[in-house]
Amino acid sequence: MLRALLTVLTLLCLPAAVLAQDLQPLLQENQAQIAKPSRKKVGPVLDALVGSGLPQAQEFLEKWQGKEVYQRQEDGLFFYAVKGDGGLVLTDIDSGETATIDAKAMKQIKPNGGVRKAIGEALVQFQLSSPDLTRRQEAVTALARNLDPAQLGALEASISGETDAALKARKEQLVTYLTARFGDTPETRIAAINTLSGDIRVETRAVLSQILTTKTLSTQSQPDANVAGTLSLPREEAYALLVETQDLPAPLTNDVIRKALEANIEGGKVAGVSAASLNTIAARNTAYDALAASGKAPARVSESDITQALATWTIYEVYEDPDPAVTAAAKAAQDAVNTKVAVSQTADLALDALSLTSIYFLAAIGLAITFGVMGVINMAHGEFIMMGAYTGYVVQLFIPNYTVSLIVALPLAFAVTFAAGVAMERLVIRWLYNRPLETLLATFGVSIALQQLAKNIFGTQARPLTSPGWLDGALVFNDVIQISYIRIAIFVLALLFLALLLFILKRTRLGLETRAVTQNPRMAASMGINPDRIKMLTFGLGSGIAGIAGVAIGLYAKVTSEMGSDYIVQSFMTVVVGGVGNIWGTLAGASMIGTLQKGIEWLNPSNTLAAQTYMILFIILFIQFRPKGIVALKGRAAGD
Repeated sequence: MLRALLTVLTLLCLPAAVLAQDLQPLLQENQAQIAKPSRKKVGPVLDALVGSGLPQAQEFLEKWQGKEVYQRQEDGLFFYAVKGDGGLVLTDIDSGETATIDAKAMKQIKPNGGVRKAIGEALVQFQLSSPDLTRRQEAVTALARNLDPAQLGALEASISGETDAALKARKEQLVTYLTARFGDTPETRIAAINTLSGDIRVETRAVLSQILTTKTLSTQSQPDANVAGTLSLPREEAYALLVETQDLPAPLTNDVIRKALEANIEGGKVAGVSAASLNTIAARNTAYDALAASGKAPARVSESDITQALATWTIYEVYEDPDPAVTAAAKAAQDAVNTKVAVSQTADLALDALSLTSIYFLAAIGLAITFGVMGVINMAHGEFIMMGAYTGYVVQLFIPNYTVSLIVALPLAFAVTFAAGVAMERLVIRWLYNRPLETLLATFGVSIALQQLAKNIFGTQARPLTSPGWLDGALVFNDVIQISYIRIAIFVLALLFLALLLFILKRTRLGLETRAVTQNPRMAASMGINPDRIKMLTFGLGSGIAGIAGVAIGLYAKVTSEMGSDYIVQSFMTVVVGGVGNIWGTLAGASMIGTLQKGIEWLNPSNTLAAQTYMILFIILFIQFRPKGIVALKGRAAGD
């Protein structure tokens, strides 16, 4: 207790010369500006604090900005203070010793918003060189949000001592941006601008756009400004601009003319013209002109007046930056950036099309096998996709590890949908071979039944099929080109299935028998192959592949009872366009449809339904000229 009492007495009673250590004398020299700061006068104080090199300066600036600095009224000394139970708890700026004092003895320093902003700018210089990496990163992030030329020197000075490679590169980038916009000389600005010509980041494009900011200027002679070019506007818009900027008379509307005529009716006439005859715009204009000639209304702006004004005045676009060399360099850099952006957008569109191709290929490859071998129009194919997705969802309910659950779900989805496909073939389809209409109706009925069954079991709400953490995010090439890891995984899965199916069809007995039945079922039967068994296994294989596709699609799309209907149309189009019963044809069809859909969506991004409509119309025209598809089936069955 005795020691605490001595501390309080020391803080309250010692003269300023004893209390003042290191930072306090500097604060006392600038006491008036600190106690009553203003935006215009605070600059020298901040410069003195930053230039002092004292370790306490940064903390003082932070406390000052946070309104935690108080001045003792007795002697003018500054302290940090917070409200406590017995008054204010003071902290000595230099020693860090604390004591409690009556709040009436202290005066809080309350800098306004402008001063706090200036303090923040000064703090950045400390934070940029802070030993704490997090504080340096926060300072750079804050500076990037508002590129202030006042921070250029501090930012440049902090680069040489930066130990983090990524943060150092970021600082150098911001220095380039600041130099390009606010450099001391045109030469330094142009040099910085030239380094931006190959950078397509959004920030770079924003910096170049800010340098090339223009405004409109109307004049009757060549303007004394950095002219970007003349502005060609529609006649009415151009004259409206002249009215706004040059105080030219505005054209009178028909409503204004009518009210002026009504206000000057005398004895059934207006300016000697009978009011009854003013039933056309031309008659009202004539009467108004007579009224204006007598001085009772302002003159009407005629079309010839507008034509003459537009011939006299020229509307220019002028750069706000006055240096033509700088704007020319920025325009050249912007053109180069825009070219690279266009190339990158094309590449990004190609990646999107490739991703969509892999999805359509996975969804359609099972249908291609069953349709090609059996000639069955299976309208329930989409529901096998749905069954696979729900299988993955159920597996995740029991296995919370998403990576393990995905590994388990893929073969399990194949097994479930394979069994469902075999059951459907044995119970329904085998009785309807060579009866396409009945097959279509039967499988459509099965489709509706499976959808309703899914609704009864899982409900109508979408169910989550969560991807593993390592599939989160996207592979980013630049600010324009990026593709999600899920879509990359689906693309890899599509390639694996392509290789697997090619191996099965080309290297296994089942594949040999399947190809034989596809090309000529009668000849295959005469060679000892059981077409019934092959059709059953083929239908099960196609259904199993659809189940695996459902797991893959469910990772990024909603899992609902109707999700299969979203892919059945595209699957049939893929098979028909590519070539029935041909894996390479399915791949070609998926590529064509995926690319076509993405291209149409790019041309008309606001209307996805219209894009799908145009795609269907194009495919209808395509099959008129190539009815057997891109890759036509070979063999005797090709002519059937």
